[in-house]
Amino acid sequence: MYRKVVFASFVALASCAPQRGRGRQQTAAQQVAKIPQGVSTATDGSMILDATTNVNGLPIRFKVAAPADQFMAASGVPGAAATSANGTMGVNVLLHGDGGDSFVKFPNQAVQANTMGVVLLAPNDNLFWGGGSGLQRTDGVEHAQAVNDFVKNVMPQVAAFDSSKVSFTGVSGGSLLMSGFFIPAQMQNFPNSAVELNCGGMAPQVDVVDPATVANTRIHFQSTQSELKLLQGSIPQSVTAYEQIAASQGLSADQINSLQTVDNTPTGGHCEFDGQGFSSGVQTMLSSYSNVVQGGDGIVQGIGAPSNGKVTTGVVGNENLKFVGGQKRSVDGEGFIGKRWVVQDEGDASIAKRWVVQDEGDASVAKRWVVQDEGDASVAKRWVVQEEADIAAVVACDRVSC
Repeated sequence: MYRKVVFASFVALASCAPQRGRGRQQTAAQQVAKIPQGVSTATDGSMILDATTNVNGLPIRFKVAAPADQFMAASGVPGAAATSANGTMGVNVLLHGDGGDSFVKFPNQAVQANTMGVVLLAPNDNLFWGGGSGLQRTDGVEHAQAVNDFVKNVMPQVAAFDSSKVSFTGVSGGSLLMSGFFIPAQMQNFPNSAVELNCGGMAPQVDVVDPATVANTRIHFQSTQSELKLLQGSIPQSVTAYEQIAASQGLSADQINSLQTVDNTPTGGHCEFDGQGFSSGVQTMLSSYSNVVQGGDGIVQGIGAPSNGKVTTGVVGNENLKFVGGQKRSVDGEGFIGKRWVVQDEGDASIAKRWVVQDEGDASVAKRWVVQDEGDASVAKRWVVQEEADIAAVVACDRVSC
């Protein structure tokens, strides 16, 4: 009887909830489009150029952060002085996760190890690199080609850089595109490169064009103990696949371990490398990027316990990562507007089930729908819209329909 009552209440909630925002729901792309493009200042005083270009028929919005004098004179950046695309700085190109949080936050904007930061926005409504959803990245081939062509054809028009020093970073869904499509299909265009795959990874989904180049690419896989269930399977598969590619090219175990490393020591959920949150966790990894994949000591400052800070453990013999728990949901929202439905058993008969809709990227605007059994004889139900940052901002509806 109780289950029927709760289900009926949830149906009533479902019919009620959409009316609150009907006609106002915007796609991830529409929300990011509200953020003005142009020139701004990076956290380290560098300049940021935010603009949109067309690559193979796809609209690619991008941000480039570098010292002003490294921008091409025609870029429109104040202080731009470069007259040739041939520069001395390296480039770290970041692909955000589903929803675009890391494009908005731009965690690699500060110059590290003479490397400028670049972030690209996925060219679709959901802001999913590779399109599709979960591990099915249906536009992976097209998007990987677009990333390659942006670096090769657009970047020389924007800033002066050393084309032999281009590295990459993936975050969540961006790591899926990187590991599944970009590395196997495009890495021959970036020899002696480095890739940091944060909270995501899968085995190559296309043929490996140049195994020798892939084998000599510096790759680091970073996860957490409570990674998403979906990725708890695909990340170890990715680790094993790339290790096997290196071995097939004659690299010894020691050589492989010097090039390919893996870690999931921190407690925490998806991308919560600092044990605190998604955005702050990603920033933690990117703030120590040069330490991890550009010849540093492998120490990540601020990484969550119980890690001692050093994350560069060789992959050989460490392919089978140990996970604890993890959410049973697909990679469907990096955090900017990523939504999720959660069914929880609260362990309390008075609050048996809870349906939750959350904006995971910003707790200050997180919303929550709750169905509760209040534990009294009337079995009263309550639908609550809760502003997470302000517990007083609660609207209750103590009836069957709103």
